[in-house]
Amino acid sequence: MTKPTVDPRSGFCPTTSTFHSKRAPIALPSSPNLSVTAFLSSIRHNGTTALIDAASGRRISFPDLWLSVAAVATSLSSPPLSVAKSDVVLLLSPNSIHFPVVSLAVMSIGAVLTTTNPLNTPNEIAKQIADSNPVLAFTTRDLVPKLPPRSDFRIVLLEDFKIHGDDPRIVRTISEMISTKPDSRRIRVPVGQDDAATLLYSSGTTGASKGVVSTHRNLISMVQIILNRFKLEEGQGEPETFICTVPMFHVYGLAAFATGLLGSGSTVVVLSKFDLGEMVRAIETYGATYLPLVPPILVAMANQSPALRLGRLRRVLSGGAPLSKEVIEGFRDKYPGVEILQGYGLTESTGIGASTDSAEESKRYGTAGLLSPNTEARIVDPDSGKALAVKQTGELWIRGPYIMKGYFKNQEATRSTLESDGWLRTGDLCYIDEDGYLFVVDRLKELIKYKGYQVPPAELEALLLTHPDIADVAVIPFPDKEVGQFPMAYVVRKTGSKLSGSEVIKFVEKQVAPYKKVRRVAFVSAVPKNASGKILRKDLIKLATSNL
Repeated sequence: MTKPTVDPRSGFCPTTSTFHSKRAPIALPSSPNLSVTAFLSSIRHNGTTALIDAASGRRISFPDLWLSVAAVATSLSSPPLSVAKSDVVLLLSPNSIHFPVVSLAVMSIGAVLTTTNPLNTPNEIAKQIADSNPVLAFTTRDLVPKLPPRSDFRIVLLEDFKIHGDDPRIVRTISEMISTKPDSRRIRVPVGQDDAATLLYSSGTTGASKGVVSTHRNLISMVQIILNRFKLEEGQGEPETFICTVPMFHVYGLAAFATGLLGSGSTVVVLSKFDLGEMVRAIETYGATYLPLVPPILVAMANQSPALRLGRLRRVLSGGAPLSKEVIEGFRDKYPGVEILQGYGLTESTGIGASTDSAEESKRYGTAGLLSPNTEARIVDPDSGKALAVKQTGELWIRGPYIMKGYFKNQEATRSTLESDGWLRTGDLCYIDEDGYLFVVDRLKELIKYKGYQVPPAELEALLLTHPDIADVAVIPFPDKEVGQFPMAYVVRKTGSKLSGSEVIKFVEKQVAPYKKVRRVAFVSAVPKNASGKILRKDLIKLATSNL
């Protein structure tokens, strides 16, 4: 039998209609009984400082990090907490140096970590809790009121003191857990690579967000891809210093900065929230060499006059949306010594599926980069299901060891997204060019990208339809230089209603996280739809942007 031929330039195999990564494959550990925590702690490196709190300057060395992880794991698995394998544990917190400790400890005992955005409303958080049913929550004093008022809900405070008045639900503080002596004699339940490690919620277009189940194998493979991307594999190069501005509750922040880079010996400087001035101060103070960000931050940096002082910074890592040629060139003109790297990924792919890993690769404007190591891709016509060839646009399907296990308690959604042979249907319209570079053309999923956050239009539409004066509605992404996109609503009033745009905005504002707010409203006599009732968003986007 003739071996299928792969074009070395594009990575495309015409026999199988499959694109293969042009990057060298990465070896993955073969032992089935391995947690991502055990894997990370086994990697040899010459780093000294694991984490730095940007605000206070507090440092955690690598020995202290792993000692803290072991102590928290012991406390979690012992009475009175007695968290068991497969139990779900919620982490509701802004970025902090405690975030990686909790994450790694939870996963080390075979429990499943679920995270959520601290900006979410109590109602949004309650929905996730009702779906995932966590046995314990780690959170901060300020965020406790956002948790459901259930008397049986146990809480660990990520601070050194308890709330005044001693809320009976608070059973521990993080400092108490870290001071626990790790028990080497405790019975350890075997944790395998195929066991669930994380349950992260991904915004969908059908309204409610879905829980994405990722395994230890998924995370381990993504850790290897991340370390390879930055040439930080075992024994290679000197440790770097990364400023963590991206949220650790997000798949990229969790995979890279709360887990992956801690296996490289690199230092992660943690900002609890984004502030341009604080970010620049941290870059200079701690000698940062890498800066991950979302496009609006990069645009803001390029627009600063005079240019910001960026110390030793060598590279910025942009994700969430492709950067235009104008933005890239404007940034390079202002900061000629700083390379721009870009990446593409989803919660369902546990992070990066394609990336540019050098300044040379980033010169191909508009690209998301080359496929990640160990990755295959197909471009599929969404109407016919036919696999397409080079420079033809269709839905991107990807396959690799980092693809999720499935959606939590949602077989229907899993079946419609994951093919039986492991292909993930991304919902993104893309093409791959003759040199193997991926270009994202549009989103089948229609998610609105606000400052890197994903906002599902259907969720806002469902909410707006509960308003007594609204007969129909469509929500679209409206382009904005500062934030990328924001939600705009086209509203059909009920007969006789005099509903105003400001009333619509206030109605939504009270019920959703700030990044989901509707910021522009137009009234129409009817929402355009196709024969099957699907909203013709492209027509509305064209209408909204016709005068720009």
